[in-house]
Amino acid sequence: MRYAWIERHRSAYPVELMCQSLGVSKSGWYAARSRTPSQRDEENARLVTRMHSLQQRHRGRYGRRRMHRALREEVGVINEKRVGRLMRQHGLQSRLRRRFRVVTTDSRHAYPVAPNVLARDFEASAPDRKWLVDLTFVATDEGWLYLALVLDLFGRKFVGWAMSERIDEDLTLQALVMALEWRRPTGELMHHSDRGSQYAANDYRKVLAARGITVSMSRKANCWDNAPMESANGTVKVECVYAEHYTTREQARLSITEYLAYYNTERLHSSLGYMSPSEFERRWRAGNKCKEEPAS
Repeated sequence: MRYAWIERHRSAYPVELMCQSLGVSKSGWYAARSRTPSQRDEENARLVTRMHSLQQRHRGRYGRRRMHRALREEVGVINEKRVGRLMRQHGLQSRLRRRFRVVTTDSRHAYPVAPNVLARDFEASAPDRKWLVDLTFVATDEGWLYLALVLDLFGRKFVGWAMSERIDEDLTLQALVMALEWRRPTGELMHHSDRGSQYAANDYRKVLAARGITVSMSRKANCWDNAPMESANGTVKVECVYAEHYTTREQARLSITEYLAYYNTERLHSSLGYMSPSEFERRWRAGNKCKEEPAS
């Protein structure tokens, strides 16, 4: 492994200096260079080439587990620890999460507050049975851009979103309207949010009531009551927002819109058996269609 490191960096540093630093002989390095690569070495080289391609496609977002699942689909059985080792050796690790948060919830208002009907039951039997919503923020050189998201709990799919320089009821209402027009839910649907004024406001509650949607709200200052939404929000920040520097709000809008489409259709989700939300939902609908069709 030390010889391989020297080979990769010999254009940047003197070979003799690297050999001394790593405790190997110069003659040993030359001997290693002349040996025919083993089958294992050749396999590793092919894997690393494919990993580079996947990380480029997914913009450095894949960690060991997602990389392992993606490679398994292409090359068959492969050890996850081997994947992790090769990723570390070749600098292919995913981005780390930042521990940073700005409060976007204003619960000091006179609007009615709904009970926590969801009660941390984060299982959904079908699409559009439970929607989770939340607000987050994006820094740009022009100032904050606020993002409202609607997540379908069943397939962890973003079904509605809106962005604005103002964090108000209009922002959350736009995201909700997008979700309602896109999904057109027909069964019983629960809408869960925090206690923020944007979700408790009169016009917002009227839209929910007109559709017969059950309203649920987290307990005061309890982010765990909306944990899957908090997690999804964090993923957007780490994999999209923190990787960019936005000079304008419009640049941020385009970047986030592109990422949300990627998240829904391509990104492998651990809670979905490493399928994308769209693929998970597609397979569920196909399975239900087969059950409904009479046997010939």
